[in-house]
Amino acid sequence: MHRGIALLITLMFVMLISVAIGYGLSQMKRASKIVQDENLLYKSSMVLDDVLTILQTSPDMRRLADSNSSDELYIFLQSSSYLPLDIADEKIILSFSSARSKLNINSLKRKNEGLFREFFNRHMVSSSYVDILKDCMRKNQAKDEYNNYSSTLFDQMPTLFRDYIASKKHLDMINDFYLQEYGDTNIAKLPFDELFRYSENEHEAIDLNYATVAVWELILSASKERAEQLYAAEGSYKSLEDLKLTPSEKVNISRFETSFFEPYLLVEIEIIRDESISKIRFIYDIKLKKGYDFVFEV
Repeated sequence: MHRGIALLITLMFVMLISVAIGYGLSQMKRASKIVQDENLLYKSSMVLDDVLTILQTSPDMRRLADSNSSDELYIFLQSSSYLPLDIADEKIILSFSSARSKLNINSLKRKNEGLFREFFNRHMVSSSYVDILKDCMRKNQAKDEYNNYSSTLFDQMPTLFRDYIASKKHLDMINDFYLQEYGDTNIAKLPFDELFRYSENEHEAIDLNYATVAVWELILSASKERAEQLYAAEGSYKSLEDLKLTPSEKVNISRFETSFFEPYLLVEIEIIRDESISKIRFIYDIKLKKGYDFVFEV
């Protein structure tokens, strides 16, 4: 499809989602005058329902699901990355991005462990940190190795989940232990928000069209300058040949699950009224028309 036509259809999607949310909130406001029990969480659930309905019925999403086109996904994300809406007394901010732009921290395995260590060493963080991460990913370890821990993390936090790293909050607890144990303040300087995501499924691929600078640094053992060069061409890759990798970079990237089209959206919704803020975040599977990994914050 011509990019101009695809962009026009995407703009229609933006208008549609704005109208749907506005109508839903106006109906709720009228109801609140009767029940007098309006609250931000209730509004958040209504907005979420509207967004999910639009995603599940949108021709835009159907086309993306059917086309398997990295170009169309890129156009959609470029046009819908940030949508501020002022509706009634609320400000609503919608954002859509690739849910596969970062590296799943639980993909740390023996075949790529050396690249993890190289990345942290370049950032002046001890290799012991990688050992601590491995302690917290015991799901696939042999049973007779289950209690062979490399640190005292679970002596200090015996109830800490240890099958896999489940969230940023989980990683923060691990990082706090590392800082306390080693006194290494370099851990606080690492760009974790740009580097890792958290999923039990260790085989989820990185979409190389959206890989962040930090991800390129780790998976290729690349300098920041080289990583920025690859990031600058985001959305244009169709195959490994397009990356123009060196022989060593080809070996490194082969140690990770990668792809050039991953039809998963990270959807973020922020609702602001006066001094109250509600945030919703979830992943949307374009092909299955399904949302999952919902996170609510009020």
